[in-house]
Amino acid sequence: MKRVLKWTGIVLAGLIGVIVLVALVGYFMSNRRLNKRYDIAVEPISIPSDATNLEEGRRLTVIRGCGAGDCHTSDFGGGVLLDDPLIGHIYPPNLTSGAGSATAGYSIEDWVRSVRHGVDPDGKALLIMPSSKYAGLSDEELGLIVAYIQSLPPIDHIQPESQLGPLGRVLLLTDQAPLPVLSTEVIDHDATAPKSVTPVVSADFGKYMVGVCQDCHRQDLTGGPIPGAAPGSPPAANLTPGGNLANWTYEQFATTMRTGLTPENKVLDPLIMPWPVALEMTDVELEAIWLYLSSLSPTSAN
Repeated sequence: MKRVLKWTGIVLAGLIGVIVLVALVGYFMSNRRLNKRYDIAVEPISIPSDATNLEEGRRLTVIRGCGAGDCHTSDFGGGVLLDDPLIGHIYPPNLTSGAGSATAGYSIEDWVRSVRHGVDPDGKALLIMPSSKYAGLSDEELGLIVAYIQSLPPIDHIQPESQLGPLGRVLLLTDQAPLPVLSTEVIDHDATAPKSVTPVVSADFGKYMVGVCQDCHRQDLTGGPIPGAAPGSPPAANLTPGGNLANWTYEQFATTMRTGLTPENKVLDPLIMPWPVALEMTDVELEAIWLYLSSLSPTSAN
């Protein structure tokens, strides 16, 4: 009996040792990715200051989702995106000039790196900053967004430092995270963004606009479980012609986007499908998005 207990103890000690070793290796490997520095050269952009452009910047922050939900919040003082001891604690930063500002002292180039490339002024990757969907923003649009954020009244809000938990690190290392933990890793940092984009009713302009949809509906817009959604939440719809939109007209699509009521009389929950954002979109933007969605190959939902 003593011999059995002895060997059991040895086996358990060995297993614990292996678990500790794997945990340490995972910790250091994830730290290496989290603390990697990127040397990204960018060109400065123009930042307007007149009232008309600031209002347009405000509109763009809405339709691009900058202050949505639990991210930077409507006053851009920062929110709580995730507070889970296993996955991580993610606190989108205060972007105003108040106490706790993450952008105080930012140069124009720092803004460009953070928004388009997902890195801070020191070149360190920003956690859960979806820069991959902003990388293609035109210089003009990015300048308008930055101008508006810089014009906001200061909010005194000191955010804790964001960090990944043990499960979050595992998801990072296995590339299984539902949110873009380090979007800077998937961005083509050598790509050149357009100086400006003319808003016209075309599928090409719709493609430029549709990035705001891809966080929930996936990169290929086939829908499926929404990243970060509560258990039991309905999946995001398939927006390709392989989904229900194939049965809609543009007029029905526009009405749905502006009222939250589908042609099937389904009421869309704005906390899940943020349709009020479309109230800030122009007719040209909405119709262009529709043309782009209609141009996609019919694909089954994920």
